[in-house]
Amino acid sequence: MAWARSSENSLGAAADAADNLTADFDASLSGLGHELGSAAYNMSEVLALPIFKQEGLENSFQYILCAATSPASKINEETVTYLNQRQSYELRLKRLGDNSSFQGGELLKSVVRVVFHDRRLQYTEYEQLAQWRSIRPNERLLDIDIPLSVNIYDIRKDPTAVNKVEFQWDPNKDTSVAVQVHCISTEFTAHRHGGEKGIPFRIQVDSYSIDDEHLHSASCQIKVFKPKGADRKIKTDREKMEKKPDKDKYQPSYEYTILTEVCIMPLHDAQQLSPPDASFNSPASSSFNSSFQTPPDINRSLQSPTNSVPTPTEDVVDKAGSPEPLSPGASIQDTQNWLVHNRFGNYVRTFNNFAGADLLRLTREDLVQICGPADGIRLFNALQARAIRPRLTIYVCLESQHVYHAIFLENLCVEELKLKIAQLFNASPSQLADLYRQGPTGIHVIITDQMVQNLNDETCFALSMVKAENDENRYHVVFK
Repeated sequence: MAWARSSENSLGAAADAADNLTADFDASLSGLGHELGSAAYNMSEVLALPIFKQEGLENSFQYILCAATSPASKINEETVTYLNQRQSYELRLKRLGDNSSFQGGELLKSVVRVVFHDRRLQYTEYEQLAQWRSIRPNERLLDIDIPLSVNIYDIRKDPTAVNKVEFQWDPNKDTSVAVQVHCISTEFTAHRHGGEKGIPFRIQVDSYSIDDEHLHSASCQIKVFKPKGADRKIKTDREKMEKKPDKDKYQPSYEYTILTEVCIMPLHDAQQLSPPDASFNSPASSSFNSSFQTPPDINRSLQSPTNSVPTPTEDVVDKAGSPEPLSPGASIQDTQNWLVHNRFGNYVRTFNNFAGADLLRLTREDLVQICGPADGIRLFNALQARAIRPRLTIYVCLESQHVYHAIFLENLCVEELKLKIAQLFNASPSQLADLYRQGPTGIHVIITDQMVQNLNDETCFALSMVKAENDENRYHVVFK
């Protein structure tokens, strides 16, 4: 009888273990349908995913933000996580795979930063953060609660980069960093009557080896509310979802937020493309720089027009100010640079072996499948782009010469015309005083914005230089 009871207990334990294994297996596959969508797929494609490949774990990381996702996120959309201003949230870091190479105490370096989710704001990110810093001096947009953090070392906070923190950590130890976001989403929203709608941010984690080799990056979308505002927002979203008839179209709210892997440029490449004073990677770092060298003698510089060496950004901008289409003969490196300058830096790793001809061969459907609908269509349009026709084109030459140069105008104002003339002849705009147009009986009529707007397209002018009366270093330009 004792043997029978023992057998029954063993069988019961085995059944319970089998049930637990089944439940664990079902749970491990619970998110698979959401990742692949509702379309049909074959198992060979699933097994090709990095999570099923041993070599995909070599530089694979997992970052978990201990904050709940919104219940109002649709199945095919990215989740959004609500945070309270100045509240500490645990961010767990883990390196997956074999960590035997780190047994000697070798550390990893990670950079956590808060950036704009909206691409339009990414272009002015540096200016936006500089303005925020001027309004709230001695404060940080992102900070670390050190007493609540675990196993992080050599913490660095650049006072000029208020949106990021850097630290080192041991992949063999349980590591977490307590992050605090000190601004709210409405601080970067233009004031409107009837309330404001906060903009979304992104928390991004970039991990590097101790030698600054980029290993992995991941991010998630967040919105930041005043203290306890995130809790109220979660409650409001949950109440709204209970009243919706189509609840199956929305993702459930998860207790934790898993950061999604993203592709970024390696650190050394990003530093080469960023301005010296930029503290982060963003499209704003490649803004157009229209500075000119001041020649010792403006007469000499105007008599011998030169083509100055373009800056990295000017290299992909034509005279009309529109992006230059990718050349079929572009090398792999040229193609990588073109992607970065045209706001496709997230796909540098995806197309790391593509030359210009390879990228141009991809169809619209190919790019949508690779990059998603939004970026795929935008990339296809950029590849097929043609120079935008300027609003006004005029031709100018020096009075003593017969070779004309084209000037393309978009804003149709005097300052733009003066800037284009200075750029064309490698002069400084400050050396040019007023612009005149020669009228009837040889009179000089000052050129105004209204006159520029009423010029006929493709008009030809001969230019002469007249020294300013009160300043010998400045010249009036007469259009004849």
